[in-house]
Amino acid sequence: MSPLLPAPGEVEEPAGRPLGTAVVGGGFMAAVHSRAARSARSRLVGALTSTPEGSRRAAAALGLERAYSSLEELLADDAVDVVHVCTPNALHAEQVLAAVAAGKHVVCEKPLATGPDEAARVVDAAASAGVVVAVPFVYRFHPMVREARARVRSGEVGRVLTVAGSYLQDWMLSPEDDDWRVDPARGGPSRAFADIGSHLVDLLETVTGDRVASLAATLSTVHPHRARHRDVATEDAAAVVVRTAGGAVGTLLVSQVAPGRKNRLHLEVAGSAESLAFDQEDPERLWVGRRAGSRLLPRDADQLSPDAARLCVVPAGHPQGYQDAFDAFVADVHTAVRGGRPEALPLAADGARAVVLTAAVLDSARTGAWVDVPAPHQEVRDDR
Repeated sequence: MSPLLPAPGEVEEPAGRPLGTAVVGGGFMAAVHSRAARSARSRLVGALTSTPEGSRRAAAALGLERAYSSLEELLADDAVDVVHVCTPNALHAEQVLAAVAAGKHVVCEKPLATGPDEAARVVDAAASAGVVVAVPFVYRFHPMVREARARVRSGEVGRVLTVAGSYLQDWMLSPEDDDWRVDPARGGPSRAFADIGSHLVDLLETVTGDRVASLAATLSTVHPHRARHRDVATEDAAAVVVRTAGGAVGTLLVSQVAPGRKNRLHLEVAGSAESLAFDQEDPERLWVGRRAGSRLLPRDADQLSPDAARLCVVPAGHPQGYQDAFDAFVADVHTAVRGGRPEALPLAADGARAVVLTAAVLDSARTGAWVDVPAPHQEVRDDR
């Protein structure tokens, strides 16, 4: 068997000190981010949450060196190079702008902001400061997603005709299920689509190299009242019909009330020569459909495109998953911070794109009409 290509985080660090990481937030995503930073050989400098005691608990639980008492204290620490923002959505833009103004690089959980104007300000600020602001659309970093992308780019798929995707979860199924994201003041005006639909559309656009040009959407709030929130204003599910700039049409279904579906992100792209289907709950295989025979392509570096093969950190038959994808994302962020140009790294413009698409979904659902999706605030690099 051929040796694997060098994978993110497996190449030797350049000369000089490791990049220093600080994490803002102390929940599940903060743990995922800290593990990925550790995998990228970062120095885990410190943690900040909403209270000093919470910061101390987070630092101890996540294995960071110290706890900060304020964002200002964190940003004044010269040991911090990269700030990971893992706080409620309404705080993202303000905290990212503060970090950028302090000359820090940033990894910000999506959404980058809760509205397009705020997101555009973040994109402009990052460009002016010359710092990396990345958004973890980490499903891009599954090797079989990169293989699908490579097959579209090479022309093997032919002209993209249709797309069909869904992102289904069940964690908000019961009216007793509740979360801070339900509250628009903390989570923003969209819940299900902003939270997981943004991943689905990012996957669609990343794989096809095309952009959603217009859409028609309807939203559903299944439970008007939840355990801690009355008169719920955010959606549990969204159904969206899309047209792309390249002429494809498609349907997208997003739900956080689908029994038995834990994190089922599925995308199928039908081209004039072949179809491709990826399922995040079965990420080791890519379905390749043809009129005269179909097959399941395994995650085997010997059979994949170079960019997909580089993300294969273990040999075929040894499963990779979500944390591996997140680790690869953060490793590529570090490469970008050091001046490299890793392929398909989701940056601030990609985060802003998701915010614009979310606003279009809300607009269409409110008016009952098709809505044109504005072009990106700043075009993403050609190697997107």
